[in-house]
Amino acid sequence: MPVTSLSLAVLGRGLVDLNEPVVRADDDALARGRAVFETLRVYGGRPFRLHEHLARLASSAERVGLPAPPLDELERLAALALDAAATPEATLRFYWTPGAPGGDPTGLVLVGPVPDWIESARATGQKLVSLFHPRRSVPWLLPATKSTSYAVNMAAEAEAKRRGADDAVFVDASAIVLEGPVTNIWWRRGQTLHTPSLELGILAGETRATLLELAAGCGYRVDEAIAPLTTLAAAEEIFTSSSVREVMPVVELDGHTVARGPAAAELQAALRRLATL
Repeated sequence: MPVTSLSLAVLGRGLVDLNEPVVRADDDALARGRAVFETLRVYGGRPFRLHEHLARLASSAERVGLPAPPLDELERLAALALDAAATPEATLRFYWTPGAPGGDPTGLVLVGPVPDWIESARATGQKLVSLFHPRRSVPWLLPATKSTSYAVNMAAEAEAKRRGADDAVFVDASAIVLEGPVTNIWWRRGQTLHTPSLELGILAGETRATLLELAAGCGYRVDEAIAPLTTLAAAEEIFTSSSVREVMPVVELDGHTVARGPAAAELQAALRRLATL
């Protein structure tokens, strides 16, 4: 059986054996999915954009009505968990849950391996299908929030695979391009990169933010767009971004071949250079 976790640290307890119970059965994180999380990648033992991810954890917590997480303590726990995992390349995940009714919130830090399928998928490129998803542009739909209520996202990945693809891209009722279940979406026309605007209620991905910073150095302009699926389908190049998968080329959309272009590889190389400085 593949190893799925390497180490675990719990707020108020420190390092904990991976087989030790850490979440109460009456925690709303389990009962209702009312909790928040962040996942990031670790390069050479250093978490990439750690403070930005922790700031987003705090922002997500506020949106779902949780107390503010103790970011300094979570950062200390992350260092403990990474030391215990003793691997320079890893994934790092933070959870912040309501805890038991009447009790304190629960903070968890989990270190895991980088999934071994990512590099082979980057080499071959991924196939996407478009799936309907409502636009989360009103506050009560929790725009830009990373909550553990991920059943719909996982169902989208399963539906994409059922249709013979690798992943999905969400579009709203007007066929406006939004994001993937766990990724941001990008496309290129000439020397301009396009990615959906945050006005659409999509997640402000930290890798998305990094690519916005790196684009000019790679010779590209960036347009944060509100665009229909037909525009995405007509692009010269398509790729996705996420903290763990990094930059992932797309070679098919809704059954139609997409040509591989230079931008994905250039941005991937720039991202790795920055992350491993």
